[in-house]
Amino acid sequence: MVLRADLERLGRYDEHRVRQRLRDKFAPEHTRVIEVGGAFAGCVTLRPAEDAHWLENFLLAPHLHGGGTGTAVLSGLLEQCDRDGIVVRLQVLQGSAARRLYERHGFTVESEDPVDVFMKREPAPASPAE
Repeated sequence: MVLRADLERLGRYDEHRVRQRLRDKFAPEHTRVIEVGGAFAGCVTLRPAEDAHWLENFLLAPHLHGGGTGTAVLSGLLEQCDRDGIVVRLQVLQGSAARRLYERHGFTVESEDPVDVFMKREPAPASPAE
């Protein structure tokens, strides 16, 4: 499980709770499978809500971390949201390395608690036409 190390570090790993949380947030109609070289590499959900889209369940095989796959997937999703003028929100575990990826893509902290950091990204302004 990709999140297990972070949850154990926070003293919050509970297999039943982790599975239930994923089930509760699973939205198949908004979930995309990530493939690398024709093989399953992970998934990501971009779920529409009233005031934003929620980036959820962004899970990538550990051997692909740091290799640019997550950046490419996130960039594509955010480009779509920028074109549509949509705010994106997410929740990341405290101390997760993924937070740096999100910050590089313009996410800022809205709030946090002992376990989670809630982040938001405003759509990037459109580039002037050349």
